[in-house]
Amino acid sequence: MKTRADKIRDAKATGLVFPFPDPPVRGDALEVAPGILWLRLPLPMALDHVNVYAMEDGEGDAEGDAQGDAQGWMLVDTGMDTPPAREAWEVALSGPLAGRPITRILVTHYHPDHIGLAGWLAEKTGAPLVTTRTSFFAAKALQLDQWDEPPAEAVAFYRAAGYGEAEIEALRARAKFGFARVCSPLPVGFRRIAAGDTLRIGRRDWEILTGHGHAAEHAVLWCKADGLVLAGDQVLPRITSNIGVYPTEPEGDPLGEFLHSCATLRDALPDNVLALPGHNEPFTGLGIRCGQLIAHHAQSLDALQASLSKPRTALECFDVLFDREITDGLRGFAIVEAVAHLNHLRNSGRAKRNTTDGVHRYEAI
Repeated sequence: MKTRADKIRDAKATGLVFPFPDPPVRGDALEVAPGILWLRLPLPMALDHVNVYAMEDGEGDAEGDAQGDAQGWMLVDTGMDTPPAREAWEVALSGPLAGRPITRILVTHYHPDHIGLAGWLAEKTGAPLVTTRTSFFAAKALQLDQWDEPPAEAVAFYRAAGYGEAEIEALRARAKFGFARVCSPLPVGFRRIAAGDTLRIGRRDWEILTGHGHAAEHAVLWCKADGLVLAGDQVLPRITSNIGVYPTEPEGDPLGEFLHSCATLRDALPDNVLALPGHNEPFTGLGIRCGQLIAHHAQSLDALQASLSKPRTALECFDVLFDREITDGLRGFAIVEAVAHLNHLRNSGRAKRNTTDGVHRYEAI
């Protein structure tokens, strides 16, 4: 009998087409559309790669808008600041990207696997950083937010989620390995993109859309004329974007924001566009995938609510939400995602929360 995980994996393949099933090897590039190269960088985690793209771009005028013939490359996302990722960029810049200047560095969102090497590349190439206002200032704030010990509010947040002393000690051990350790210093300034803008890249016009939930004001770029979408992590074809609640906004409902964004993109974009995601492979069937993501989370929320016939902490909900063993390397992602689902149930009037001795327990309504 198939498990829920098997059914979800099967659903991911239904209706989606992967025209480039074999990803480029490290340091190499694969053309996925005229003038658009797909590259892949290593990540030091269970999700072991991030996709980045190089797009033919004009030389640019004094205001930074691409003009004329394609004479350079605009980079889309940058990878995490680790020695293997820097090495991969060095190989790419002297290999498939050689002979043309880097004109701009566009970052879809502020997570370190996407913005981590933006500052290093900007300093190395002289190219300006282009991103949303939220992404720039969120990354700036996270770089400044460094400590050797987690703050009391963070400890209280994870205790409330069900962490015991062993998990709290592990949290303390990881505190020094924060955002700033995997993100190079960002430039002083940036060039802003916002929803509704049109960005000229080479000979193409791209409309700026924004999504939420995985990351606030996540940039999604749509070229209507050529049927292309730079999707980042807003829509991934084979995995679900991590949706998490953190100590910075413990009562937030990012899952509600994510579901709304999926519905908006499904309704706004044609299904036959070629989507270029931040992980996995380029695919067509973006609207289908948005529907699958909405259905997946709806099933998870229903199963979670059914399990709350007796009070549970967020930590005690792992067996309902995840069909795999949550190892130490995944525990941080799992706990914030569990809280996100529980917060959404509360926000929807489907669950209530009681707190005893600083520990939150949730029960179905």
